Amino acid sequence: MGLLLMACNQNEENMNGNLKLTQEWDKVFPLSEKVNHRKVTFETQYGLTLAADLYEPKGAEGKLPAIAVSGPFGATKEQSSGLYAMRMAERGFVALAFDPSYTGESSGEPRRTASPDINTEDFMAAVDFLSRQENVDADKIGIIGICGWGGIALNAAAADTRIKATVASTMYDMTRVSGNGYFDSEDKEESRHAAREAIAKQRLADPTAMAGGVVDPLPEDAPQFVKDYYDYYKTERGYHARSGNSTDGWRVIGTQAYANARFLYYINEIRSAVLVMHGEKAHSRYFGEAAYHYMVDGKAEGYNTVGKPNPVPDNKELLIIPGASHCDLYDGGYTELVGKGEPKNLIPWDKLAEFFNKNLK
Repeated sequence: MGLLLMACNQNEENMNGNLKLTQEWDKVFPLSEKVNHRKVTFETQYGLTLAADLYEPKGAEGKLPAIAVSGPFGATKEQSSGLYAMRMAERGFVALAFDPSYTGESSGEPRRTASPDINTEDFMAAVDFLSRQENVDADKIGIIGICGWGGIALNAAAADTRIKATVASTMYDMTRVSGNGYFDSEDKEESRHAAREAIAKQRLADPTAMAGGVVDPLPEDAPQFVKDYYDYYKTERGYHARSGNSTDGWRVIGTQAYANARFLYYINEIRSAVLVMHGEKAHSRYFGEAAYHYMVDGKAEGYNTVGKPNPVPDNKELLIIPGASHCDLYDGGYTELVGKGEPKNLIPWDKLAEFFNKNLK
């Protein structure tokens, strides 16, 4: 699928949400013959209209279990989240992949900004939408969050008891990395103070300035995970013109609210089922493992808070995928960089379906 197709015009108006939605197929993956697809919109409690793709299994009758999907952070529904939604629809679920507030085809100005509370509401508004669909069993709704949206999914599961099962795939804790840096290398008051001063100056100098997406051109000495990001977001494997990670990124001050928050405080009280799935070789693995242990035990490395152990620990699971990197769990991965080689097929789709079928009761 060429880059020219990815840069298609937003040429149709959706009267429900007054958004201009692209009606032609412009995903980075082909449409499955096993599903029906349509564009939809829904409202959040913050008055924003979110654009989404709804995938439904062909020939299915009656009320079905449903799953809302979003992520990675900075991506769009035409990328990894759409693939996850489509694969789950192939397995019998009504699945909704949505663009978060301020991104993709969803509403909100200025573009590409983020907030822990607004993004958590995005997931809960998606549950609202699915609950109202005639072919959905409102008592059987789960969510999948990918990368930065894995942490947001856990936050939503802690807040919304309608969410009966949650998968956090190759997750980031966006509040932790925004406030502490990678591997907590900047977890000190002096570093946070310097970052706060820089953002304060930026707000007055140019609050709409963009920070840039994945580095391009790619430096020869780039860390492996940066090479992996480039391989997904900057090549035909995953490039999309509406994706901030593929293009000009987020606003420089767009994650200021994340840097000054810690939003997984109550995940040790999640009673519903949770599967944290991470790659063995992922640079981000420490986010998922720490979140899992805090969720189950009430304490973990990287968490200053110590809480009580989870009241329902038996439906929590940590799944480490052998040999997988962070971006392998975006689309299954390839044996060579630049989107070449053979597919590694490292996403365990049937395992995910089994998890949701077991817990959406």
